[in-house]
Amino acid sequence: MSSPPEPTHLNNHHRNTLHQLFQHPVGHNIEWHSVVSLLEAVGSVTTHHDGKVAVTVGAQSLVLSPPTGKDIDARTVTDLRAMLAAAGYSGG
Repeated sequence: MSSPPEPTHLNNHHRNTLHQLFQHPVGHNIEWHSVVSLLEAVGSVTTHHDGKVAVTVGAQSLVLSPPTGKDIDARTVTDLRAMLAAAGYSGG
């Protein structure tokens, strides 16, 4: 099976964020605002009144809690990897 082509609708910042999400080992300096920007480019993002963020990419949906600092945690990276991979995205 071949990997999907590089998403042409993503700008360099979005591609860099996507690469960071799929990097091994898990990066610990992936900024929340960069992740939200990427998710808005590939799907839909809705902020709820409680501060949680509902994300849909393709048929995949996820509800995220924004981090207390500027960077997301390893669990969020793992959840995002699974969702993005199922929707056909990779960090390649």
